Amino acid sequence: MRDTSAFHPELRKAAKWLPRRLPTRVIVPLDRFGKRVARLRKPRGEVVDVGPIRVYVHRPQRASSQPLPALLWIHGGGLVMGSPNQDAARLRSLADELGIVVAAVAYRLAPQHRFPTAVDDCHAALLWLAQQPGIDGSRIAIGGASAGGGLAAALALVARERGEVAPVAQILVYPMLDDRTCLRTDLDDERNFRMWTNQANRFGWESYLGVPPGSEGVSSLAAPARHDDLGGLPPAWLGIGTLDLFHDETVAYAERLRAAGVDTELVVVEGAFHAFDIARNAQVVKDFNASQARALERACAPA
Repeated sequence: MRDTSAFHPELRKAAKWLPRRLPTRVIVPLDRFGKRVARLRKPRGEVVDVGPIRVYVHRPQRASSQPLPALLWIHGGGLVMGSPNQDAARLRSLADELGIVVAAVAYRLAPQHRFPTAVDDCHAALLWLAQQPGIDGSRIAIGGASAGGGLAAALALVARERGEVAPVAQILVYPMLDDRTCLRTDLDDERNFRMWTNQANRFGWESYLGVPPGSEGVSSLAAPARHDDLGGLPPAWLGIGTLDLFHDETVAYAERLRAAGVDTELVVVEGAFHAFDIARNAQVVKDFNASQARALERACAPA
């Protein structure tokens, strides 16, 4: 029987059954096969091909004659797996709750597509979204979870660099920001981790970078925590659990954003593991999601 006493009381049941780590070398081929099968089916909802990528669009049920704000969402999966479908229920709920359009990008995955493909795909989706009829291009937020949170942070840097669309917020949910975390052997103890460990982290980062994580010369647009200049980025909301592999890098990034003058909100959930919001009926998860929604609502409000 697993000892779950370290976890938040509302999360102990989920922690008991969730895997400590995903067998990435097994799951990745299965994930690819599942995507090929899914593309043969008629897609649910609005799916748009944007060059080599797909964007899944969720619109609010209540109609509006005015251009709407939007969120570009980037899914997680360690940079090597996952799809927008895994977040569909939450994204539909956000669209209805906030009256915004939510577009989720199916960026191309590593190792078949290494950096900078994923972040370039996300930027292409951001440009596409800003140009769509019925979208207020001046009120677009970007966000994502896990690897998607890291890509959202990278996208904020790319958007600042290229100057074509200026996101109004970045929502970084337990983000994967720093390949150098892989070098920390003190994090190799998996007892209190769930879903994503340092072993899986090494696999994901090396698949994406094409070099061992922690190597010299890794681009700061691949690993945003390496970037020297965080000034001028959009307001940020970051959320993380204390028992998440990414806890330290997330807190450090939030502190650096604040030091650079970026309006930053950091939510740290005691006793929460990676992807703990899978326990969606727990009050601690509802509060976590509500905090994200409030940040989005503030960012997308009319000027």
